[in-house]
Amino acid sequence: MIRTTHAPPGARSRRSVLGGVAALLLAIGVGVAAPGGAAGLPAAVPPPVEREWSWPVHPFRLVRPYAAPAHEYGPGHRGIDLAPVGDGPVRAPADGVVAFAGDVAGRTVLTIDHGDGLVTTLEPVVTELSPGSAVARGDEVARVSSGGHTDDGAVHFGVRLHGEYINPMVLLGGVPRAVLLPCC
Repeated sequence: MIRTTHAPPGARSRRSVLGGVAALLLAIGVGVAAPGGAAGLPAAVPPPVEREWSWPVHPFRLVRPYAAPAHEYGPGHRGIDLAPVGDGPVRAPADGVVAFAGDVAGRTVLTIDHGDGLVTTLEPVVTELSPGSAVARGDEVARVSSGGHTDDGAVHFGVRLHGEYINPMVLLGGVPRAVLLPCC
């Protein structure tokens, strides 16, 4: 793993560039393979089309999109904010096990471990679930609460792949496939 401590303004570390490449490959449906997880990349990630993911709230309005930071500690928005239309529940986006349910910095958080290095975080939410509870895709897991950095009545949906935040829309089919055009 490579970390930079003093980089010129606007410079990106090798790790963040490689992480961006991995996210792009995931977006276009290519499995990512790096020898032994080099540069913080996962050893192998199957294409998202092989996974079954669904929106945690539906119907909804996208309040704030994902904005990747320029470097590990840089500003950005490491997830998407969704405002449910109506009073529906928050549902598990994929099968998994509750890893955490409780308060973090004054807001209520639910974290689900989906295996293969994928972890989702939903906040602010109220849940009756406790760590170790198994959930299936589409199961009601919580209700939208208030607090945190989202608009009132919205839920923040973040996804980490081996500890690195990725755009949740990659797993939900919301990022269009890249199309290479002929040259010249």
